[in-house]
Amino acid sequence: MRRNGPLALIFHAVFVVVMVAPILVVCLVAFTPEGYLSLPTNGFSLRWFRTIANYPEFVHAFWVSLGLGALSSLVALLFAVPAALAIARYRFRGRDALAALFLSPLMIPHVVLGIAFLRFFTSAGLGGSFVALLVAHVIIVFPFALRLTLAAATGMDRTVEMAAVSLGAGGWTLFRRVTLPLILPGVISGWALAFIQSFDDLTMTVFLAAPGAETLPVRMFLYIQDNIDPLVTSVSACVIAITMGALIVLDRFYGLDRVLAGKGDTGR
Repeated sequence: MRRNGPLALIFHAVFVVVMVAPILVVCLVAFTPEGYLSLPTNGFSLRWFRTIANYPEFVHAFWVSLGLGALSSLVALLFAVPAALAIARYRFRGRDALAALFLSPLMIPHVVLGIAFLRFFTSAGLGGSFVALLVAHVIIVFPFALRLTLAAATGMDRTVEMAAVSLGAGGWTLFRRVTLPLILPGVISGWALAFIQSFDDLTMTVFLAAPGAETLPVRMFLYIQDNIDPLVTSVSACVIAITMGALIVLDRFYGLDRVLAGKGDTGR
């Protein structure tokens, strides 16, 4: 196997630094004792982390984002799994057009989607409701859940299913005991990617989020419009810490290679 040369290693190192540097800067600024954005040249302080307690709007927005992301990703998977199995297994007229329709939200700018959803839900009498926000998020995260689930379904060994059918397994038993475990890495990867997309979305959500149901990105965006203190960086640092903790737990109990690359357990 060929090893990377010096130029490739330098390029990779520069790429990693460029990707990680903004995150490190945000985390460092969060510990500044100053009342403005600056690196902590005069020492570290937890001042802005304690200040979060004085703004319960951020805590509430975090739970709204967490619940919205988890629920929208789950609902998207309920549609993505049967859609992926149908597209991967069957050849029917309009199959490619249907797949393109399912992935079309990826090709439409979120600003356009936000305005369109706002007009539609306002006309339907659902403007400013959590239901409208949930439906919109399901639509925008559905392609992410579908693509990874479809990749797992396409690469699935169907002889295992045939063997289960020959042994008398019914439709529900076949799906629950054979099909779902085989595509589970893709399903979990699709849910994780859809959750990240939902949790992080601002461009579309800012058109639909009503007061009291604002997501964390929207709440942070509204805050920095009128303030330039490091409070937002401390909130961002907390989110980064929670994300890292979740990744460590996920890697410990399931394996990041299976989630990110869709690998099965090859050791059995």
